[in-house]
Amino acid sequence: MMRLGVNIDHVATLRQARRAREPEPVTAAALAELAGADGITVHLRGDRRHIQDRDLRLLREVISTRLNVEMAATDEMVTIAAEVQPGQVTLVPEHPDEVTTTGGLDVVQHQAVIAGVVGRLQAAGIAVSLFIDAAPDQIAQARRTGATAVEINTGPYADATPDGRTAELVRIQEAARQA
Repeated sequence: MMRLGVNIDHVATLRQARRAREPEPVTAAALAELAGADGITVHLRGDRRHIQDRDLRLLREVISTRLNVEMAATDEMVTIAAEVQPGQVTLVPEHPDEVTTTGGLDVVQHQAVIAGVVGRLQAAGIAVSLFIDAAPDQIAQARRTGATAVEINTGPYADATPDGRTAELVRIQEAARQA
């Protein structure tokens, strides 16, 4: 299990915003590994707004730690993951109008589709995690998909007022116990 995974998406965001060759996400990944990271995480979005296919393929060849690819549950992404063979795929929701992922997958609503994608990725030899909200029904459905892990969305905790943080922390703790 990864103890410290470093997400390098925003290194690519800077590069893409500048329409330049630098900064190079692969270099950032190498530096993170040298500094002690146990893994590298990237989100290959359908719109390719930051990480590009080239980045993903280079990372797979260059890094020595575990590569975790966040992606939507689409046929295109499953095909890419099967080709690249990352150590893990984390399925995340993806909305074109969002700046960054803002909530967890709705596994309750999309259980059949998600379970199918989990099965296809696992058949390709890839471990699968689901990014979900800290809700009992989401955790129960996530378990039914066959995914090997869940990542709990802690955004509501980060956004909570000081008075609301304790309640959000309790929700996260309960979700972790249930998972």
